[in-house]
Amino acid sequence: MILMRGVAIGEQAKGEDPGPLGLYVHVPFCASTCDFCAFYQVSPTAKSVQGFIKSLGDEARLVTWDRPIKTVFFGGGTPGLLSPADLGRVAEVVHGLLGGESPQEWSVELAPASVTRERLSALRSAGVTRVSMGVQSFRPALLDALGRAHTREQVYRAYDRLREAGFPSVNIDLMFALPGQTAEEWESDIDEALALRPDHISTYCLTFEEDTALWVKLSQGRVRLDPENEARMYERTWDRLGAAGYDQYEVSNFARPGHQCLHNVNTWRMAQWVGLGPSGASQHGGWRSSNIANLEEWTAQVERGERSTEDRTLLTPSLLVEDSLVFGLRMNEGVDLEKLRERCPLAPWQRVSALVERLVSEGLATRYGSRVRLERRGRLLADSVGMEVMSAFRAPEAAATA
Repeated sequence: MILMRGVAIGEQAKGEDPGPLGLYVHVPFCASTCDFCAFYQVSPTAKSVQGFIKSLGDEARLVTWDRPIKTVFFGGGTPGLLSPADLGRVAEVVHGLLGGESPQEWSVELAPASVTRERLSALRSAGVTRVSMGVQSFRPALLDALGRAHTREQVYRAYDRLREAGFPSVNIDLMFALPGQTAEEWESDIDEALALRPDHISTYCLTFEEDTALWVKLSQGRVRLDPENEARMYERTWDRLGAAGYDQYEVSNFARPGHQCLHNVNTWRMAQWVGLGPSGASQHGGWRSSNIANLEEWTAQVERGERSTEDRTLLTPSLLVEDSLVFGLRMNEGVDLEKLRERCPLAPWQRVSALVERLVSEGLATRYGSRVRLERRGRLLADSVGMEVMSAFRAPEAAATA
């Protein structure tokens, strides 16, 4: 029996509920890099696209698929930069893994400028059930400030085509707290989004990731943070979308009944997923790992019969519980501590109890039987709560029991 970080792999496996299996495919191609984006991406060429698709199939054959895939998610990059024929080839790789079954959900991210009837036809034929479109804003000046390569007119044209194509679920992404954005402009974006009546709306507060153009602007003082304004926008968004019939099920995500993103929910619940493609992350078979974020090096590794060689970490009970709290508390359903303890009995549960008591005493969370959920104030401070969870688990006493 192999021992790592004080926990036997065999013991870890006994307590682990594998849950649904998801598949994430990272399509790394993008025409340009938005100022806020920190995801791995490269400009496509005919040669690199064909090489990527071949290596994708080769990598899939390196994975031990121990149970059926329940959800599929194509992200990027911009998957919609692939031609309809190439989208079909990527879908063929996925169909080869599904064994003739259909997943519960198959999502694809698309940029408005890449939405054509031909691409949508290829995706519908493949079995895609959900499209998430990165709108970000309806205001040209704000789109320009973000470095987005689409127009307001393209958003409306793309949305009409998505509905014509008959996808069962359509999501639009919006961003707020943008540099120079007023409260009135954000209200206007919400108005336009609600007028479209999508099935799902994701609203993300702008974050400044290192190694992005926005991070440089922040460090140079060309843009400023305004936490109080962000909090007001958060609360106004929750009120507006809730009144319009969208249920908030995660800090940034709202859905009409039956339209939650199952792939994301399973991920936040710390189920298992396999990530294919350069920079694709996996949590599978008791391990967490990431593919190298370099198309050429990823291709070379796959040709050598290797994968997931970066940040390979044993999924210990302590780490699993830590992340179950970090991500689970962002969900409105919260975390069922009793079920989590059954899954991971070897985690540092005294630390968990002390942490929960502190969150409750500070008015950030409430206990409902065995379940703990963040209250409204706690959701406003969800990032800080996540940092508090990580600090509690990474203290010396917690590390000693992990």
